[in-house]
Amino acid sequence: MDWINLPSLLIGLGLGVVMSQLRRSNRQALVLPAPTADAAVLRLQEQLKQTELAYQMAAMMSQFKAGFLARTSHELRSPLNSLIGSHQLILSDLCDDPAEEREFIAQAHGAALKMMNLIDRILEVAKLEHGTQQMEIEPVSLLQVLQEIQQLTCLQAQNRNLRLQVVMPETEVYVLADLRRLTQVLLTLVDTPISLMQEGKITVSTIVDPTSKQVHILVEDQRPSESWQEPIDLLQHGPSERGIVGNLSSGMQLQMSQLLMELMQGRLEILATPIREALTNAEPGLTQIQCSVPLVVLEPE
Repeated sequence: MDWINLPSLLIGLGLGVVMSQLRRSNRQALVLPAPTADAAVLRLQEQLKQTELAYQMAAMMSQFKAGFLARTSHELRSPLNSLIGSHQLILSDLCDDPAEEREFIAQAHGAALKMMNLIDRILEVAKLEHGTQQMEIEPVSLLQVLQEIQQLTCLQAQNRNLRLQVVMPETEVYVLADLRRLTQVLLTLVDTPISLMQEGKITVSTIVDPTSKQVHILVEDQRPSESWQEPIDLLQHGPSERGIVGNLSSGMQLQMSQLLMELMQGRLEILATPIREALTNAEPGLTQIQCSVPLVVLEPE
C-alpha cells in the first residue's frame, strides 16, 4: 500500500463514520416517543377546538351586529316619520288655526327629542363595542347595585300596584363589571316588565357560583305573554315591520343589554318566557332573565 495515500484513506473513513452517526441521530429524532406524540396530538386537538369556538363566537357576533344595525334603523324610522309628517302638515297649510299649528310643531319637537335620545343611547353602545370609549371594569359591590335598582324602581311599581321584591345577598359580594352599565342593564330588565304589567310580581335574586366564579342575577316577572312576541322575533329573526313607538322597544332594549353584558365579559340569557318551553323549572307564565357576571374572589386576610 502506498503510504502517500494513507492520509486520504483515514479522512474518508472518518467522514463515513460521522455521516453514519448523523443519519442514525436524524432517524431517532424523527421517531418521537409515544408519550410525546400523544401530548402533541392532544395539544393540536385542543387548539382545533379553541379555533372552532372562536369561529362560532365570531359568526354569532357578526350575526348579532347585523341584526343590531337593522334594528337601529328601524327604531329611528318611527320618530323621523313623525317629525316629517308634522312638518308636512304645517308646510301644506292644513292647520285650521295657529293653535293647531303650534300643536303640530310641539309634536315635531317631541319626536326630534326622542330621536336624539335614541341616537345618544345607540352611539354609546356603538362606541363601547368599537373601543373608542372604554368601560371602567372594576370590582363592584353587588349590594350597592341592587339597592340602587330598588330605589329607582320601587315607586313606579307601587304606582302600578305591582309587587317588587329585590333579594339582597346575605354576604358581601363583588363582581367584575362597569358600575354604570351594569346598573343600566339591570334597571332595564326591571323597568321593562313594570311598564308592561298590570298586576303581578317582579323578583330580583342572586346566585353565587364559586366553582365557575360567576354571579347569576335572576329577574323573574309575570308580564303578559303577548309582550314577548316582538323580543323573541327580534332575537331569532331580526326586526319586524310592525310600527314602533318613539321610545326604545322592549326588544331593542333587550338587545342593547345583551351587547353591554358581552362587552363586560358577561352573559344575558332568557331562561323562560310564557310563549316557549322554559330552560328551568319556572312556573307557567313566568318570565326568567339571567345576567351572569364574573365573581371577584376576595383574598383571605
